[in-house]
Amino acid sequence: MWDFMKTLRIGIASYEKMKERTMAIARGELKPGNDEPKLWFTSIESLARVLSDKNRILLNLIIEQQPKSIAELETLSGRAKSNLSRTLKSMERFGLVELLKGEGSAVCPRVPYEEIQLDLQFAHHQQDHFAALR
Repeated sequence: MWDFMKTLRIGIASYEKMKERTMAIARGELKPGNDEPKLWFTSIESLARVLSDKNRILLNLIIEQQPKSIAELETLSGRAKSNLSRTLKSMERFGLVELLKGEGSAVCPRVPYEEIQLDLQFAHHQQDHFAALR
């Protein structure tokens, strides 16, 4: 097992809220706390696409088996190389997987988290969300 595993906090917020928060951070008006989400999605649906059952199984396989290369992970997972590479690249963009240089030309997949926590707040302004339901 890798020596340092941690928890990834994920938040769900509208694009507008995420932009507003990012701008406040950039202006120095907001300093994110250590207990705040580091990764944000605009919807549960977009989060579910990235963390599907199949992809969570893949993350667990990487943590448990610690493959030394994508080729080894391909054998362990039974997933086709093109599909596996595409999935890993997508997960890498979100910071869910790291693709590190291994031995020779091998790329070693690593999961830097052992746990994911979802922060989901209900709207303070319900009218905005009721309009979205129509």
